[in-house]
Amino acid sequence: MTKSKFLKLNSKNIVAFLEDLFERRGDEEYLGEPVTMAQHMLQGAKLAEQKGENDITIVSTLLHDIGHFTSEFGMFKMSDTSDKFHESSGAEVLKRFFPKLVTDCVQFHVAAKRYLCATDSSYMEKLSKASTHSLHLQGGPMNSAEIIEFEKNPYLNEILKVRLFDDAGKDPKIKTPPFSYFAPRVQNIVDQYVKTLENQIERKDYG
Repeated sequence: MTKSKFLKLNSKNIVAFLEDLFERRGDEEYLGEPVTMAQHMLQGAKLAEQKGENDITIVSTLLHDIGHFTSEFGMFKMSDTSDKFHESSGAEVLKRFFPKLVTDCVQFHVAAKRYLCATDSSYMEKLSKASTHSLHLQGGPMNSAEIIEFEKNPYLNEILKVRLFDDAGKDPKIKTPPFSYFAPRVQNIVDQYVKTLENQIERKDYG
């Protein structure tokens, strides 16, 4: 595995950094599924686009598993006996450059699986073998207290959407575009977020 050429991330190179991850590590096996890591995330994003979802949902789906590339604990394997918290690793990388809606979709897409397993009797039956295995490592279906707490998230509906696109992006027959196809949307969200932060700082300075 080659090393990243990006020593310091900023709003001008974060998209190139993400594209570099897809290119360098995208061919890695995706958790025992019949698709690669890149195919999985690109499929989810393409399916979201085909469903007419907005750019936030498309980009959140595209990046939801980026933590598998950035986690200090490495990639998930079917032989694992403990969780590697890729959702937290991914959100940590993205939080400086993306709005909370995006980072929450990344941070809580695993929790969304646990939530759906607890609230939809048919959902767990549809999970792949690998996803079922990781579910047990991630805490299993939520209990009633966890459900109540999770439902307080103002972005609940968007998080659940990303989870369902995550589940759908595992078909080796689906053709997907490269990361570069989505890159302008990703950069646009970064630019809008950075501008919002700058405006907030400016208002505070003159407040």
